[in-house]
Amino acid sequence: MEKAISSFIEYLSKGKTSKKNTLMSYERDLNKASAFFMSKGITDIASVTTADLESFLETLKKDGLAPATISRSIASLKAFNHYLLDKKMISEDIAGKLHAPKIEKKAPVILSIKEINLLMEQPNGDTEKEIRDKAMLELLYATGIRVSELITLKMSDLDMAHSQITVKDTGKKRVIPFGHKAHAALSRYLDEVRSKMIGDAGKDFVFVNCSGETMSRQGFWKIIKLYAKKAGIKADITPHTLRHSFAAHLVENGADLKSVQEMLGHSDISTTLVYAKLKPGHIKEVYKNTHPRS
Repeated sequence: MEKAISSFIEYLSKGKTSKKNTLMSYERDLNKASAFFMSKGITDIASVTTADLESFLETLKKDGLAPATISRSIASLKAFNHYLLDKKMISEDIAGKLHAPKIEKKAPVILSIKEINLLMEQPNGDTEKEIRDKAMLELLYATGIRVSELITLKMSDLDMAHSQITVKDTGKKRVIPFGHKAHAALSRYLDEVRSKMIGDAGKDFVFVNCSGETMSRQGFWKIIKLYAKKAGIKADITPHTLRHSFAAHLVENGADLKSVQEMLGHSDISTTLVYAKLKPGHIKEVYKNTHPRS
């Protein structure tokens, strides 16, 4: 079973549309399923039935995993199942009847401008780590990029002369500007700190961990949690909270949704519309100000 999973992940990695995080999620979900089947004495992948898959998902539910996590596991199992069918390793679509649980859509957590300012003020010392952390936080909020895009940003993607970055997402590129506060924090980091922190493993990247290597998502997650606690922010924030706040604050201050969509890298503007809904009366206001017969 492990060999089939490895072959599947290798197959996906050769495709142009599979992101690294997606591959990691697939592999993690499938290895967890494999361990469950092994515990039941099922070692042959062709012996797994729909009932076995449902039993595995029921275990995830009993373990208290969120509906979104279970839905992702189902997506992983279905993708793997299609691969096995295509490779004739199984003869029956055992995952086709699996149904994802209903996921209640929650409004994204948005920080107020006051909370953003408090958060940005926390790394205010002169240590290498604090100077780096401030630059990372400022750039994340200034551009709305994903944490995965922040920690994989390369020096060649950074244009300090024009205060902008280029983000590459599954073959697509988007250029995002950043303001003077992010520029100042970045300049200090690049001028005073980066050369002291950088190691061979992270030499191409803008930001590295304290060992000079590439930073992990978990590493940055700990950073933002630390400063949120110091700032006295009660909301349970994540790196994605700064992305949500970036978009919501832009829309609140009059940015058009199309521009926000491009900066965020949303393929469908319907995803960006959530930020307009966070501001009461925003759609009516836009209609009133722009429709010729309003």
